[in-house]
Amino acid sequence: MASGTAWQPDSTPAYMWMTERGKWTLMAHGNLFLTFNHQGGPRGAGKFESMNWAMFMEQRRLGRGTIEFRQMFSAEPLTAPHPGFPQLFQTGETYRNQPLVDHQHPHDVFGEISVLYSVPISKRVSWHIYGAPVGEPALGPVAFMHRGSAAEIPAAPLSHHLQDASHITAGVITTGLTVGKVRGEVSVFNGREPDQVRHTIDFGPLDSWSARVSVRPSKDWSLQYSYGHLHDQEINAGEPGDTDRQTASVSYNRPFAGGNWATSLIWGRNHKQEANTTQNSYLLESIVNFKAKNYFYTRLELVDKDELFPAAPPPHPQFRVGGYTFGGVRDLVQNSKMQVGVGGDVTFYSKPTALDAVYGENPVGFRVYLRFRPGRMEHHH
Repeated sequence: MASGTAWQPDSTPAYMWMTERGKWTLMAHGNLFLTFNHQGGPRGAGKFESMNWAMFMEQRRLGRGTIEFRQMFSAEPLTAPHPGFPQLFQTGETYRNQPLVDHQHPHDVFGEISVLYSVPISKRVSWHIYGAPVGEPALGPVAFMHRGSAAEIPAAPLSHHLQDASHITAGVITTGLTVGKVRGEVSVFNGREPDQVRHTIDFGPLDSWSARVSVRPSKDWSLQYSYGHLHDQEINAGEPGDTDRQTASVSYNRPFAGGNWATSLIWGRNHKQEANTTQNSYLLESIVNFKAKNYFYTRLELVDKDELFPAAPPPHPQFRVGGYTFGGVRDLVQNSKMQVGVGGDVTFYSKPTALDAVYGENPVGFRVYLRFRPGRMEHHH
């Protein structure tokens, strides 16, 4: 279970409710963080906020294959402080007609409304087709909200807009073949980012495309490389022009007695054709769950940012910034129905000294939060 048609390691823990109704398998899962978030320095802020999502899936046999419907929703338009979640150096999308800087945008109410049909062609080969008024093209790693290596982290990566930002796309068609442990797929989709009205579906022509190759060598590993051409990606921020995005990622998951270890290493690159600039991002995130109720996590990333000063005349200045997060969670409630954890983390940032005047010398952010989600499903093979 992942986002869109992306693969994560088979052994990744699943937190969901599941029931059988006749020929249907019904599933529900989600995540809710209630957070106090404080970002330091002159451009920081302290706010109460909630990142959250809920997802429903209905699956059954259809002919020789399997059909699955998915719906994903978020209340973030109501639970994000104005103007978005405070996060130093975060950029991307718009809010109240302004490009967002030092804030992460709330996700749209409709995160995915999709149908996926997969059918075996032979013993080792299967074909799938995925269609979605709102969904995710075959571009990038598993989106951060669904990644096993990010499950406890209540913030979006600073690299989000270079790696997995197309996870909410208004109009997607994907098809692909899986041969043994390898999957190849292509998508056509609407490459524009969502506008600032978060409760509508922003349809547009399917004038962008992507292709992805994924490999699962064993139940504990998954790898992917993808390339996408996004037409007018930032048109809503008033910046027309096409973006070429490449991503590569490796995910590893290792269950052990009383715990689990999930890690991802991700690279993402945007090439903006209009400005002829290239931004790179590198991310390593890892969560270790031990003695059942304890979690320790880290997310380390370096990312090139060219949108920190949107008012500056183009070409926008580009800066390499780093975010280094360390945190932990302890489950207060942990049973088959529910997990409630209390957690906190601290994020250190690195940046060129040219930004000291704006951000202060050593800005630090911290979060304390409660995390709610369904209980963990035991693996059935």
